Amino acid sequence: MAAVAPAVSSGSTAPLTNGSVPTVADKYRGAVVEDLQLSPAFALPQDEHLGRAIELAYDRDFSHIPVLDRKRKPLGYVEVAALKKKYEAGEANPTDRVAAYMVKFNRSVSTHPYTVITPDTPLSDLEEFLKDKIFALVTDYGRKFVLGVATAQDLETFVSRRGF
Repeated sequence: MAAVAPAVSSGSTAPLTNGSVPTVADKYRGAVVEDLQLSPAFALPQDEHLGRAIELAYDRDFSHIPVLDRKRKPLGYVEVAALKKKYEAGEANPTDRVAAYMVKFNRSVSTHPYTVITPDTPLSDLEEFLKDKIFALVTDYGRKFVLGVATAQDLETFVSRRGF
């Protein structure tokens, strides 16, 4: 883990000691995704039953869960609240597969370039990525395994722990 120096409060635009206004770089001070200390990734296989997926999501208090193929390649994600709503409305059967209800990742590189997020990705880059995304999958350097899931809330927690 990288050593991290404390900063000022996140809602603050108070000048730093040199009189300048804090920037994103000041907020994170060189911290990377690994510094977030994310919980290990939890993902579902594409053939998991819907009932089990909802149960596992609530046990772990997750709102979105990545869905992987048999080779552990990310295919998409399930939105737990939407699954539960369909389930309660009788629009989904507990033995249905999650793949039928997942939001698929758009793999078209030309229209949606793939952004690699690893433990070494600077938090300022992660913040930029999360501006229009729900979450980021953190992968190993070879992109073979999902190591964690990062959200804007993880960044907010990190900043508040540091007192920025």
